[in-house]
Amino acid sequence: MSKQIIKTNDAPQAIGTYSQAVKAGNTVYLSGQIGLDPASMQLVEGIEQQIHRVFQNLQAVALASGGTLADVVKLNVFLTDLSHFAKVSEIMAQYFHEPYPARAAVGVAALPRGALVEADAVMVIGA
Repeated sequence: MSKQIIKTNDAPQAIGTYSQAVKAGNTVYLSGQIGLDPASMQLVEGIEQQIHRVFQNLQAVALASGGTLADVVKLNVFLTDLSHFAKVSEIMAQYFHEPYPARAAVGVAALPRGALVEADAVMVIGA
C-alpha cells in the first residue's frame, strides 16, 4: 500500500517535521491543528475563535484529502483547560453531524505556540 502526503494552502503549513495529513489506502491521518490562521500563521484570539479555527483547519485538510469532516471516524481533542470541554462540544456540533465520530478529550499542560486547543483526526473515505 502506498501513502500519499496531503498538503493544502487552506490550512496552516506544518511548523515541524510532519505533514498536514497522510493518506494510506482509504484511511487519512490528519495531523493536529491548533488555532492558527493559515494566511497569517498567527494564533487567533480566545478559546471560541481557536476552536472554530481548529475545525476549519481540519476541514480544509479533509477536503484536500478528498473527503469531508463527515468522513472522520476518530477525533482527539487536547485542551489546556478542561473547563472548555462544553464549548468544544457546542462548537463541534456546527462542523460534525450525527452519527458523530468517536472522540477523546484530554487535558494537557501546554500546546504549541500557547494554543488553548488542538485536535487531530482519522478519516476513512470511499469505503
